[in-house]
Amino acid sequence: MTENLRVAVIGAGRMGADHIQRLNKRIHGADVAAVVDVDLARAQAATEGIPGAVALADAEEALNNGDVNAVLIATPGFLHEDILLKAIAKDIPILCEKPLTPDAESSWRIVEAEVALGHKRIQVGFMRRFDAEYATLGSIIRNHELGELLMLHHQHRNPSTPEGFTNEMLINDSVVHEFDAIRFFTGEEITSVQVRLGKATRNAPNGQHDPQHVLLETESGVLADVEIYVNAKFGYEVATQASFEDGIVSIGGDKGPYTRSSGRWGGNVTPGFEERFGAAYDVEIQSWVDAALKNEIGGPSAWDGYATAACCEAGVEAQKNGEKVAVKLASKPDLYK
Repeated sequence: MTENLRVAVIGAGRMGADHIQRLNKRIHGADVAAVVDVDLARAQAATEGIPGAVALADAEEALNNGDVNAVLIATPGFLHEDILLKAIAKDIPILCEKPLTPDAESSWRIVEAEVALGHKRIQVGFMRRFDAEYATLGSIIRNHELGELLMLHHQHRNPSTPEGFTNEMLINDSVVHEFDAIRFFTGEEITSVQVRLGKATRNAPNGQHDPQHVLLETESGVLADVEIYVNAKFGYEVATQASFEDGIVSIGGDKGPYTRSSGRWGGNVTPGFEERFGAAYDVEIQSWVDAALKNEIGGPSAWDGYATAACCEAGVEAQKNGEKVAVKLASKPDLYK
């Protein structure tokens, strides 16, 4: 593939609209050819100022549009499977925002469809892998610069949650990122998940227990824990501390200048994920485009999407029973080895 990607962005909500502007203004080698949303007026608004982009209300119509040769899926997760299967049948490059699908069974169907195709077409949108600090820590681990990695400690804090954000969503929408990060850092599968529920904040809505403590173990015995605290009020903070044989590395946390003035000291905390990971999204999408133009993928695969879905299922079960729950994975196909 030598021409620019002509991308159909499916879903023009918060994430989709952000990607549309990213593709239009900051990404090289790709153009927005179509925007799809069930709310056609929202799709039309998203295409304003983008030459040649058409607004549609149906994903299949976009996939059958002869001007489209790639697809970016930014719809809610429960809609992903049908779109993915149709896009795989077209044999075009696909970037699918997380989750691949909402559960391991349907994610496995996607893996099977891609295996039947015979080559990788799907890149899953775990953008943290493209964050500069994550990349640096990953390099330190893989190069054994501080000896063997022994433990990982993660903090995932949001200022608040939208209405209807359930206990299960703490795992499926939030800790899912840590599941992928732990797999990325260690290069191993997660074998077990346990969730502990301690003292809850009064700021949590009815029916939600916040914060929670998630404990994980990988194939080689690396231990990891996640503090998931989604009503922390002070801002959006994603941080990791890695313990090695010969040192400690911390990433994330506070950003920006550290100021001392008029008897006070401090800095700023990012208000949301767009500010914290905006640059990572740019790198992620550019990596996808560059790889797609060579008929490759430039990031996490459908297997990664399936494996994290299996971790999420174990995590939700562990929430409910308080026990250590084994992560159940099928055998990894040769396509992803």
